[in-house]
Amino acid sequence: MVRELFRSLCMAFSMFSVIPMPRVEWKKENLKYMLAWLPLVGVCAGALQAGWLYVCDALSFGPILFAAGLVLLPLLFTGGIHMDGFMDTVDALSSHAQPERKREILKDPDAGAFAVMACFGYLILSVALCVELPRTYTAVLTLGLHQVSARALGAFASVCFPSAQESGLQHTFRSASAKSAAAMLLIWEAACGVGMFFLSPVSGAACVLVFIFSALFLYRMSGREFGGMSGDLAGFIITFDELLMLLCYVVADKL
Repeated sequence: MVRELFRSLCMAFSMFSVIPMPRVEWKKENLKYMLAWLPLVGVCAGALQAGWLYVCDALSFGPILFAAGLVLLPLLFTGGIHMDGFMDTVDALSSHAQPERKREILKDPDAGAFAVMACFGYLILSVALCVELPRTYTAVLTLGLHQVSARALGAFASVCFPSAQESGLQHTFRSASAKSAAAMLLIWEAACGVGMFFLSPVSGAACVLVFIFSALFLYRMSGREFGGMSGDLAGFIITFDELLMLLCYVVADKL
């Protein structure tokens, strides 16, 4: 059990971050808890954001550079894997084609115009919202919890929602995941909800509602538009959920 957890941990960080990890054989036994460890990647991304706040305070960096770092550090840490899913999904949805054609677009390695526009718009809006954040460790800790919560949602959907096809990474992860992986992800999500509520009751409650909305939205959208879940859709909801929670936090802080 301990070996399976460790190997799954190594595979999670190898797949979803740029951190070098020990080489682990790609087989079903080593994938059992891989998605259950995905939120821990969010913990590390949040730690980078906290470190960036320390650097910015020490060097008296301005609010724009501070905000840009908060947005770009997690993106660099993950190698852009979730943003790639976000862009592919936007391209597919913008085609207004049949589900079969949309699934083909998800596999296309080239980025379309809608994907590029969505990416730029996402990054600009994220930086603008981070400029509005209070420059405190409480705010940055909340952002870290957003990173964890969004990944728990994406992983939970990958494990529990129907797959679009009987192939692909998401189907592989889903079929290999242990039955307890979904429960572990719900524990991650509950811990994030409690943490966010403790730090700020208003924004914490809003982020819990965002999680519920995002889960229902993804379940309906994935089935109707694509015939089920895929890895790209998981990346899409992780990225989308982070932005929604950031927006809720900024608005709640202004109330």
